[in-house]
Amino acid sequence: MTPSTSPAPACPVDPARLTLPAGTPADEGLPQLLPALGELYRDLHAHPELSMHETRTAEIIATVLRAQGWEVTEHVGTTGVVGTLTNGEGPTVLLRADTDGLPLAEDTGLPYASTDTATGPDGHEVPVMHGCGHDHHVTALLGATALYAADRASWRGTLLAVFQPGEEIAAGAQAMVDDGFADRFPRPDVCLGQHVSPLPTGTVALRPGTTMSAADSFRIRLFGSGGHGSQPELTVDPIVLGAHVVTRLQTVVSREIAAQDAAVVTVGSFRAGHKENIIPDSAELKVNVRTFDPEVRERVLAAIERIVRGEAQTAGAPREPEFEPLNAFPLTVNDDDATERARAALLAVYGEEGVQHMARPLSGSEDFGIFGTTLDCPSVFWMWGSFDPKLYEGEDPTRPRPGIPGNHSPRFAPQAEPVIEYGVRGLRAVAAEFNGPGA
Repeated sequence: MTPSTSPAPACPVDPARLTLPAGTPADEGLPQLLPALGELYRDLHAHPELSMHETRTAEIIATVLRAQGWEVTEHVGTTGVVGTLTNGEGPTVLLRADTDGLPLAEDTGLPYASTDTATGPDGHEVPVMHGCGHDHHVTALLGATALYAADRASWRGTLLAVFQPGEEIAAGAQAMVDDGFADRFPRPDVCLGQHVSPLPTGTVALRPGTTMSAADSFRIRLFGSGGHGSQPELTVDPIVLGAHVVTRLQTVVSREIAAQDAAVVTVGSFRAGHKENIIPDSAELKVNVRTFDPEVRERVLAAIERIVRGEAQTAGAPREPEFEPLNAFPLTVNDDDATERARAALLAVYGEEGVQHMARPLSGSEDFGIFGTTLDCPSVFWMWGSFDPKLYEGEDPTRPRPGIPGNHSPRFAPQAEPVIEYGVRGLRAVAAEFNGPGA
């Protein structure tokens, strides 16, 4: 393993403020770090970057890790960063944070709201926002890495701090794996990750087994034969064809999936034509599918393809439809035994009332599980709360609340320092459960 030798870039916060003197116990070190971590979080929030283009974020991460004493490898799977810290013989624990933002215009009113833009994959300028909390993920992991580097007497083994790009497009974890992750870094005994969510600050939620859905996104191109809007009889209208496809796809879940199973089929984009009196030659649909069972997934995907091809044939389309995969997220599955160990560790941070059992898997998706599956080791992934607990008084905190914006909302505005503190403490506690004992 050869660490990067690229020069350290400027960092918005003095890296020395994100490090601790050797020998500082973790419980004493975190209060010292919180002011600088808060500043770092606000800077990351104000300057998000699109998936697989997180160059500034990656440079900041690498700079801080080096200052803390970690061995740093940059450009893993494009903009991924891996910090390695070995402290004697013991287990290897992988801690993961994702780094990318979303093509979303922020509407939070925060003083540190993002006004940044970037060029999207289609070449058009788009707004960019940390609308899914990845800025919190990076900040919390950098807080945990500082505690670990300073408090080496309390643990033994090897830590891998993985800062992964491209989670939002299901590309980053696979890119890091394809870049030789298994051969370049020690093989972990467990993979750990956490995600901010619209739960009350001071709470956490997890479950064994299936935790988040699989997701498949793809583009469907439908072909017609265009012409003048006044003579539709001389055309094959792809807009009408597309409308029938969209309507018929709504029957996949309601009529082909058993009531005890679950699936979601969403047509999120329908594009065709440019002028009201011209029937175009083609139409494009973008479809997203969420499932919790591999057999159900195959059944849903097969039904979609059958419906699209059948409707095209019925319409007399001159060409077969085209299907183009956009991304695919695997199921996120928590190892049973490792989850119970993580739950016990989180109890010490959040208390009995703060550790919630996730009653059902989330319909959101993650590519975090690719690490555990590829590296053949158990994984645990949990949600940690990020909104003022006063907003939940008298309500079930595990259920979505109207008026509390969730992830991917332009109004998603988690708290800052309280969430950072819990994120660092929770991640450090769970990782310590799997470390070797200190000297």
